[in-house]
Amino acid sequence: MRLVVFSDVHGNLPALRAVLDDMRHERPEWVVCAGDLVGYGPFPNEVIELIREERILTVTGNYDDGVGHDRPDCGCAYRTERARENGQKSLEWTKAHTTPENKAFLKSLPLSTSLSFEGRRVLVVHGSPRRMNEYLYEDRPEATIKRILDAAEADVLIVGHTHIPYHRVFGNKHLVNVGSVGKPKHGRPTAVYAVLSLADRVSVSFNEVPYDVEAAARAVEAAGLPGDFADALRSGQD
Repeated sequence: MRLVVFSDVHGNLPALRAVLDDMRHERPEWVVCAGDLVGYGPFPNEVIELIREERILTVTGNYDDGVGHDRPDCGCAYRTERARENGQKSLEWTKAHTTPENKAFLKSLPLSTSLSFEGRRVLVVHGSPRRMNEYLYEDRPEATIKRILDAAEADVLIVGHTHIPYHRVFGNKHLVNVGSVGKPKHGRPTAVYAVLSLADRVSVSFNEVPYDVEAAARAVEAAGLPGDFADALRSGQD
């Protein structure tokens, strides 16, 4: 059984199109999105409509929740005051430019989805099973991750939110962060997604996909969104 999971598109339509084209070569039985379709990027409606057209099973991210419910903040964590101000501008811009129909779709997304493959329970969430905006970075203590896996009763836990891909193994249990399609932070300006093979054993690979980064960056600038977002696309990091 082959499962493709991607996350954190963040309104980047060129990156999403490139990833969808690339993943077809993987011939997965299932495709799941771990949330955050919108925010930061200038194509919230186009991204949502493409996800709906492709009928991709999607869980809600903190940004989807903030925009769908017209909340005053997105539940994001910011390291600097400038980042916080930019994030707030992004949220307000995205709320103003997302159609009521697409906001209703964001509101309808589930917090998680659970799949069963080869006797294993695979749980997909955005941040963590505890909170959609919890950051599960790769350096989180092993004891913490084991507690989360045990409480969730998951053999394979798949998350996004940090925008940095990794795969950690704890005996016969797995934690996979699928990285980000539209706002990468792994140090290269490529979209990334995860391919999981769930047979006798669990194997995980990450596909990095080139796309027209400059077109996406120029669209950010043309929309009047903060230029820092365009610079981040060009560098592949915050």
